[in-house]
Amino acid sequence: MQANSSASSDVGDSVPTATWRQALAGSQMLFVAFGALVLVPLLTGLNVSVALFTAGIGTLIFQFVTKGQVPVFLASSFAFIAPISYGVAEWGIADTMGGLMVAGMVYMLLSQVARVGGVEAINRVLPPVVVGPVIMVIGLSLAPVAVSMALGYQGDTQVVPTATALTIALPTLLTALLVAICGRGMLRLLPILCAIVVGYSLSLAFGIVDFNPVVNAAWFALPDFTAPSFNWQAILFLLPVAIAPAVEHIGDMVAISNVTGKNYVKKPGLHRTLMGDGLATSAAAAFGGPPNTTYSEVTGAVMLTKNYDPKVMTWGALFAISLAMIGKFGALLMTVPTVVMGGIMILLFGSIAAVGMNTLVKHQVDMTDSRNLVIVAVTLVFGIGGMAFPFGDFVLEGIALCAITAILLNLVLPKSR
Repeated sequence: MQANSSASSDVGDSVPTATWRQALAGSQMLFVAFGALVLVPLLTGLNVSVALFTAGIGTLIFQFVTKGQVPVFLASSFAFIAPISYGVAEWGIADTMGGLMVAGMVYMLLSQVARVGGVEAINRVLPPVVVGPVIMVIGLSLAPVAVSMALGYQGDTQVVPTATALTIALPTLLTALLVAICGRGMLRLLPILCAIVVGYSLSLAFGIVDFNPVVNAAWFALPDFTAPSFNWQAILFLLPVAIAPAVEHIGDMVAISNVTGKNYVKKPGLHRTLMGDGLATSAAAAFGGPPNTTYSEVTGAVMLTKNYDPKVMTWGALFAISLAMIGKFGALLMTVPTVVMGGIMILLFGSIAAVGMNTLVKHQVDMTDSRNLVIVAVTLVFGIGGMAFPFGDFVLEGIALCAITAILLNLVLPKSR
């Protein structure tokens, strides 16, 4: 009897111990994703607390749709930085959120394509020669914005003297570079977070941080949610942008499958993971948050820690939702100066362009083939050169124009012999 009692006591003790370990691992995953997560709302003018909340909600939705089988964390997508910034300036946050809600349906549509025809069907519709240059445009079109912010400008107004701005922005950039290249273990997954810490510290030393928002904020408060409204111009502008992160999602699923030794493309299936991502993006927009995507940083953390339990991501989601309710925490994040973000963006946007280039290289897209050359060349020049096609009050331009152009050229141009 005594032995049985002892055994049951050991089992009882192990349950809360396992739970606390999962909770601790979940907070670690959120820590890894944190820098990139908050950077998107800081750059686009969205509410940081809302972004934290929608990252948590989106991850929970994804876990539900995929039956809790895939250890991934969903948070703010970099691919939407330029479109959101433009949308907010042109139509306001509410209309931009309406467009993003509909953009989430692109993921859902692709999920049905994957359900019927698998990955091959998506690759036929969106081959690397289409996706690669579109991703490159996303990064390169933002390059002037990054440089302008690093020089101390906020829009057309210089808010920090150039000498001071560069003294802060360049060490911030250097920190991100060194951590990404020379970092070891978990540190290597935190270049953005480390760069923010260094840049923020220098900003404090130069006295350019305004703490009034923190003083005025409540300790505990619901995030400042924004309900979406639907404007067909915003919808048409944002709809094609979902193509790049949706295709990148496939690569993320293959990567996490390789790390864990399980084929998530087959079980629970790519159609479920894409559907979960799409629902999470639409749900995020419904609250006023940026679109969600699977984070490769978290995949790296899973590989390092060997913690393959999807429940860890559930805990990470719960921690994100909890942080979103702390008003002063969200206000503190909003005090990060523009010059700090500019230093990080130089590396970030260049990296996005490099991902697009790598898409072409990895899939061995033959650039001596005239058909491939034409698709890539026209897409890049349209995007970087600022080509625009007016249709009444609506102007098709930017990444939306690039995506449509690349897809149409791929469908219309005859295949090379």
